[in-house]
Amino acid sequence: MPDVWIGFNSRDRQRYWWRTGILMLALAGVMVAMSLTTHEPGKWWWVGGVVVFSVVVVLSTINSIYGRVLLTATGLEFRTFVSRRVVLWSEVARIEKRQRVSRSGIWWDLRVVRARGRSLTIPGTFTNRMMDAELERKQAVIQERWSLAIGD
Repeated sequence: MPDVWIGFNSRDRQRYWWRTGILMLALAGVMVAMSLTTHEPGKWWWVGGVVVFSVVVVLSTINSIYGRVLLTATGLEFRTFVSRRVVLWSEVARIEKRQRVSRSGIWWDLRVVRARGRSLTIPGTFTNRMMDAELERKQAVIQERWSLAIGD
């Protein structure tokens, strides 16, 4: 069986970049408003804090949007902006769909639960759509490859 990539398609990448752009504009507005309205000598600490937070948000977004997983005959190869990792199929206990609730809404993603070690979120699988056919397809492909690899 050929290797399969799991990640965001170009339309989803563009959608998440728009959300990040709006957030960055809001943070830039807060930073400008703080620098113009505050006359305290310590205001630059606040502005610097907002800048550092913005950089972290952008790096996290790049990691989330462009991260992918390659499904091979031997396991999952995680390839993100900040790391590379291989998880063998024999280490996988299950693939689960996880729901997270935040102020901005409800989010779902897929996780690899390992027999030993911590669970890993599969990049390119988070969504805020309740019934996301693309997420279901990705989960089915991963489950199928895992079943074939372990001989289920």
